[in-house]
Amino acid sequence: MNALTALLRSTSCLGSRHVLQQRVAVPGRCGLCSKSEPSFGLLFDIDGVLVRGKTPIPAAKRAFQKLVDAKGQFVVPVVFVTNAGNCLRQKKADQLSHILGVPISQDQVMMSHSPLRMFKKYHDKYVLVSGQGPVLDIAKNVGFTNVVSIDMLRESFPLLDMVDHNRRPKLPSLPVVNLPRVEAVVLFGEPIRWETNLQLIIDVLLTNGNLSNVYETTHSTHLPLLACNMDLMWMAEAHSPRFGHGTFMVCLESIYKKITGKDLKYEALMGKPSELTYHFAEFLIREQAAERGWRAPIRSLYAIGDNLMTDIYGANLYNRYLEERIARNTTKAVANMVTGTGTPTSVPQEVDMDNGWESELASPSATSCKSILVCTGVYNPHMELPKDANQCIKETVFHGHRDFRFDPALVEPERIVEDVDAAVELIFEMEKFGTAV
Repeated sequence: MNALTALLRSTSCLGSRHVLQQRVAVPGRCGLCSKSEPSFGLLFDIDGVLVRGKTPIPAAKRAFQKLVDAKGQFVVPVVFVTNAGNCLRQKKADQLSHILGVPISQDQVMMSHSPLRMFKKYHDKYVLVSGQGPVLDIAKNVGFTNVVSIDMLRESFPLLDMVDHNRRPKLPSLPVVNLPRVEAVVLFGEPIRWETNLQLIIDVLLTNGNLSNVYETTHSTHLPLLACNMDLMWMAEAHSPRFGHGTFMVCLESIYKKITGKDLKYEALMGKPSELTYHFAEFLIREQAAERGWRAPIRSLYAIGDNLMTDIYGANLYNRYLEERIARNTTKAVANMVTGTGTPTSVPQEVDMDNGWESELASPSATSCKSILVCTGVYNPHMELPKDANQCIKETVFHGHRDFRFDPALVEPERIVEDVDAAVELIFEMEKFGTAV
């Protein structure tokens, strides 16, 4: 991370696209006097961009005063895309409304677990959920009907949680087998007692969901595992980043492989930087625009974040997907013209189904997703530059999840700015939005 940070700073001085934008006041560019419909949407990270833990970042309130009109309505579609997953959307919306001083609805909030709504084939199965906060309510809110928590599992099988001597049963006890077989596991976020959660999740995976059984380590497959929030670290009030759910997942993966000799497999990975998360966020942007009666298609997305390995990587990954999708559709259109099934002005109507979630959310209207990095969170622009900047990429430690490969191009932000207020000013300038006509 340090080397990559240095690389970004050194390349910005060499005239690449990484230009550190200084805050420039743009008179009248507040959205209040805009007479045109927006053709872009904004995706805001929360921790490190709007807040540090529970402390608001001063620039956040200034930024959002530019995004609403005199009635408090947003002048552009806005979605908050957070990897947090320990509360319901309405609670997060209420927190943001208080912090930003503008009304935020739950439909503008996307938690790391929000895309689970699309995984309907698991909604009626018995699922074990791990995390903190009201995990049972969260699971039911996204569609699951039969949910088992780690605490419920521990109560039914009291002999399994043995690390903390003070929590061991005082007297010999037999399992209270009153739970059905677990059919899938959902990881919402970092739990409070890591040792308990690691132990019982491994137990479930190695007994095929029936904790009355003994371990079976020779199977090549295990129960479906869905995980939300892959952040290795996140930024709170402390000077240095703190462990995130991605760190918990590293522990779980390492334990599973140490015991079985096999890699832990995921049915789905959600939260930034997954494409699925950004596709769902764009769906919410389109829904918001439609609700406001804006007819102009949303062509550009701007993702504002503080973490190179999640916010920037994810936005750039989705931008690459959008570019490849356009290229595929262009190829199809040309092929149709060659075979006589289309005309030079026709666009193929079939939806590319390479990703199953396109059928759930409809095709994206956006053609680009630009990443903007702020300097108020995980990213630190003041790191000391190494003597040989050419070695930066080779020295970079990738903080992304095991299943995402490191690609230097995906961690290069479109722009680097001081804070979220400067980001909003820059976007309005790039879009020529908010100028009286």
